[in-house]
Amino acid sequence: MGKRVISRRRGNGNSPTYWSPSHRHIGTVGHHHGLDDGIVEDIVQAPGRSAPVARVRYGAESVFQIAPDGLEVGQTIAHDKPVIERGNTMPLGMIPEGTLVYNVELKPGDGGKLVRAAGATALIVSHGTGTMLLLPSGKMREFDSKCRASIGVVSGSGRAEKPFYKAGRKFFAFRSTAKAHVRVRGVAMNPVNHPHGGGAHQHVGRPSTVSAGAPPGMKVGRFSPKRKRKVK
Repeated sequence: MGKRVISRRRGNGNSPTYWSPSHRHIGTVGHHHGLDDGIVEDIVQAPGRSAPVARVRYGAESVFQIAPDGLEVGQTIAHDKPVIERGNTMPLGMIPEGTLVYNVELKPGDGGKLVRAAGATALIVSHGTGTMLLLPSGKMREFDSKCRASIGVVSGSGRAEKPFYKAGRKFFAFRSTAKAHVRVRGVAMNPVNHPHGGGAHQHVGRPSTVSAGAPPGMKVGRFSPKRKRKVK
């Protein structure tokens, strides 16, 4: 009986090897729920995140928010007001077309789920029954106009330009994200470890595409393309 592939063991969540060290994280990072303005107290580095995080004071409450490029300590951040300034948060329906946004909500009030990585940004394309956004992947997607987003570009865009220099730094950098800093190819493994393993030399040895309905232990490599329907 073969072993489960790494992706399946990681998704199972029963091994501390793939647990994210939650005790090192600074807390929940998202949008503030309220109409009052906030003042940026500090910009800190959050383990497990590629982008810096701003600590914003709203009255007696401090909230962590993703810092946009150009944010400064002492700057005022507005919420749900038609003020187009970097860091301000408002519903997508209030943001003009052609504006760059980040930390976009999938559903109104979820705090932001998309466009949160360092250097990421989305573009407001058009307004209609919903709001159309051009995501960093190049995909166009329509969102509810009540979903909120922040104005600007996520800071830390040059992080990929700095090399790690040695494996030890990469190990500690990936540890906070619960990811392995090295990735072994399936064809380099033994047959007991991976469906692509074994053989006299490194080759897949079978069709490299798998069905979308394959079980988790078999779903490795590339998914088979969707069947093309004949146009009548």
